[in-house]
Amino acid sequence: MSRREHKKNRRKKRRSFFRVFLTSIFIFTLLGFGVMYGLSILNKVDSVKIPKNDTDLGINNDAVENRDVINIALFGLDEPDAENGGRSDSIIIASLDKVHKKIKLTSIMRDTYVDIPGHQKDKINHAHGFGGPELAIKTINQNFNMNIRDFATVDFFGLESIIDTLGGLEVDIKPNEVKYVNMGVRGMNIMDGKRGKQLSDSGLQNLTGRQAVAYSRIRKTGDGDFERTERQRFVLEQVIHKGLNAGISKYPSLLNTTLPFVKTSLSKKEILSLGTFVFTSGIETVEKYRLPLNNYLLEQKINGVAYIVPNTLEDNVEALKSFIYDDIKVE
Repeated sequence: MSRREHKKNRRKKRRSFFRVFLTSIFIFTLLGFGVMYGLSILNKVDSVKIPKNDTDLGINNDAVENRDVINIALFGLDEPDAENGGRSDSIIIASLDKVHKKIKLTSIMRDTYVDIPGHQKDKINHAHGFGGPELAIKTINQNFNMNIRDFATVDFFGLESIIDTLGGLEVDIKPNEVKYVNMGVRGMNIMDGKRGKQLSDSGLQNLTGRQAVAYSRIRKTGDGDFERTERQRFVLEQVIHKGLNAGISKYPSLLNTTLPFVKTSLSKKEILSLGTFVFTSGIETVEKYRLPLNNYLLEQKINGVAYIVPNTLEDNVEALKSFIYDDIKVE
């Protein structure tokens, strides 16, 4: 059963503003800048403590343990002010591969049908709503045999600010996307009372932070959530590249506009350690991936609800390990 055959039957749901992209910048780019400005500026980060032991986080005995690869879960939330932060609008495994000197971003589609510890099978994005970041991490670890121990989230207004500080992002907007970018811009304008500029045409153009955030959230055109995750990873990649190559004069502004929006379980020591490596190692490559893979998924309705069902989960797990640890992409 192909994903295109069921595209029109996908359940339409309200989506909140996307909140996860800036997290990657915080971890893999701005962390390096933090080394230069010391621990004091990191006090702006909202620190959240979660258990770090294997049992509480669902880390299996046979999960790969490699000190040269650090995996962190990034969550964008439907309702960040709700209990447990609400459901995760977006889920990305951000991997710092010290061996191959790469940053790897793996999106997990929010409608993926998995076992949620302590609950019945459901969409993976529900795990955060049921039990916050701890249960969300545990769900990823148990289903994909990962060893994730930390997470981060960022408010989408922080993403807008950093993109504007970096001078915007160059994006080739398709004709069918213009309408939805402008809808997103208008929605953000209503939220904060500002008058963000809307697009007048399609084509290659430099997007403002607000326009880029709206672009990353498009879901109701093209290939639905499949294409949406591609936009998310594209925006992340562009922001990371611009952040890594930003001039030193931009660092204070980047930090001051970003850190107040950050929530993470990483300690200051861990942040500075990661930042030192990123800032001094010359990392320039950002690679993207998405699970479930096209060849290992089915789109099904179960009790009237549309799900993306990994088929099989084991094949997706092996593909994820190959990408993160062996630097091999299985398509």
